Amino acid sequence: MDTAAHGGGSQPAPAPPIGATPRERLEAVLYELRRVVVGQDRLLDRVLVALLSRGHVLLEGVPGLAKTLTLETVARVCGGRFSRIQFTPDLVPSDVVGGQVLDRSGDFATRLGPVFANFVLADEINRAPAKVQSALLEVMAEGHATIAGESHPTPRPFFVLATQNPIESEGVYPLPEAQVDRFAMKLVVGYPSPADEEEIVRRMASDPPRPRQLLDPAQILELQESADTVFVDHRVRAYAVRLVNATRAPADEGLGHLEPYLDLGGSPRASLALIRGGRALAVIRGRTYVMPEDVHSLFHDVLRHRVVLSYEALAADVRPDQVLDAIIDAIPQPDVELGSGRAVG
Repeated sequence: MDTAAHGGGSQPAPAPPIGATPRERLEAVLYELRRVVVGQDRLLDRVLVALLSRGHVLLEGVPGLAKTLTLETVARVCGGRFSRIQFTPDLVPSDVVGGQVLDRSGDFATRLGPVFANFVLADEINRAPAKVQSALLEVMAEGHATIAGESHPTPRPFFVLATQNPIESEGVYPLPEAQVDRFAMKLVVGYPSPADEEEIVRRMASDPPRPRQLLDPAQILELQESADTVFVDHRVRAYAVRLVNATRAPADEGLGHLEPYLDLGGSPRASLALIRGGRALAVIRGRTYVMPEDVHSLFHDVLRHRVVLSYEALAADVRPDQVLDAIIDAIPQPDVELGSGRAVG
């Protein structure tokens, strides 16, 4: 199912019209994505959240769960250029960012690498050596790459989805904690339900649906700017910071029993990701303000790759999501009532 839908495609079902408000546009986009990618609604929702908040996503899942199809479909619906980089042990940084090549006239010319696209799929990023991983993550963080002393900006919007396979450990180069922190979210994708899998087989076995372009890169930038204007109450900010701080100092929240399990908690970058993601989620839900439940729903996705467990936790088979469950259950959401439910215009 990692193969993109090509060919004539089936006759599309009626789709919601593209409206004028961000919420209406995003509802139509989600409808189109779900028409092609079946059984991964949470993944599609979070990919849109990361895109609107200018973040990047680390995706963990076994082969065949529509990782490539998802991002290629997003690129087609949003009208951006898609690029796939298959990470392998023999890859070098210039294979990702580009470099200087000798042309026929005997002069050196700059050749930009595949990272210069709107939507970049870094497939099995943990298969490549640290130098290659760092080259990609530097472009993600800086928004540009330097080749032969000249800076080249990435196109806008710029979104990276990196995948890693959790079932094979031989010949891989795990991402260091400092580099993993560059991803706004880590998503764990599981198998679809039997009913969803039956629908996948029905749709994809004979005449796969083709996604329709509903937006263009300029409209994506407008949606990102809409997310930037979403109001965040100080109590919501304090709630986000309190949650992240509990991963560093759990005793502050009466969770001292978690301290032996944690070597490292989330950095301030995690608090920023919660607020930026909350703003994007508010736009998708048609609000001009962030609610505590927006932060609550993103907590695991933003923190699971940022907490580093101790050897004691590993010996006791404690997983990051279990620690995060204890934190999110112990810290109550603040009572915040804002607005009248009006949609983002």
